[in-house]
Amino acid sequence: MTENEKEFEAEGTLEEEIVSETSESVENTEVSELNQKIEELEDQNLRLQAELQNIIRRNKKDRELSTRYRAQDLAKDILPVMDNLERALENADDASEGLKQGVQMVLDGFKRALDSNGIEVIDAEGQPFDPNFHEAYAQVPAEDGQESGVVAQVYEKGYKLYDRVLRAAKVTVTQ
Repeated sequence: MTENEKEFEAEGTLEEEIVSETSESVENTEVSELNQKIEELEDQNLRLQAELQNIIRRNKKDRELSTRYRAQDLAKDILPVMDNLERALENADDASEGLKQGVQMVLDGFKRALDSNGIEVIDAEGQPFDPNFHEAYAQVPAEDGQESGVVAQVYEKGYKLYDRVLRAAKVTVTQ
């Protein structure tokens, strides 16, 4: 082999090595980019799964609350009717005893229906005033030995459904 041929062959080998190194470098860069893309997609997938679980959990909680408080709207509509029945009983004269008994039976039926659905009367008279459960209509001076800020009289009963106030008790408070 001549010296030119040896040089030419050496240059060819050198070019092949450079091309090989460049090819490996490009492949390593592509592999690195693909691995990074895979990591990003896995992270995105995990976040989407977590978000989906949160949505499922929220929907379940909303359904449970909806079921628990389903009687709320009906109760709000029935409470004024019960108030009227109670007023009718308070103002009935003794001459209409049969009517009075009938109204009492209807009122008792309403009370049982409310009780069976978790609706209860807010106990107000003699209790410390709580704006979460009571609505003050007036203030009266405290009598001897009576504390200030106590419910003295109830004008209209309050009702709650489990822990939700359906209607605050309308009261007079001592000062």
